[in-house]
Amino acid sequence: MTPLSVLSHLVGFVAPALGVGLLLWVGLRVRRKGRPGFGSGLQLSLLFVSGVMVLLVGLAYFGRDGKVATYAALVLAQGTVAWWLRGR
Repeated sequence: MTPLSVLSHLVGFVAPALGVGLLLWVGLRVRRKGRPGFGSGLQLSLLFVSGVMVLLVGLAYFGRDGKVATYAALVLAQGTVAWWLRGR
């Protein structure tokens, strides 16, 4: 595998976590105008890292990437983190 191919696989692996995390982060930004809380960068980082962790656990448990159960757990985990951040 070439380094560019490895990078392509890594980006493809974390893309769902980044996509869902960005959507939830935008929702947090729209709802919390003028309220104090965690900074935007920290919120996005927490959402992204929680999503990548779920994807890694799904890969380890199922032995392959792209299972619907893993994506359902991704949405549930990132939604829970966004709900927790909304209260902060």
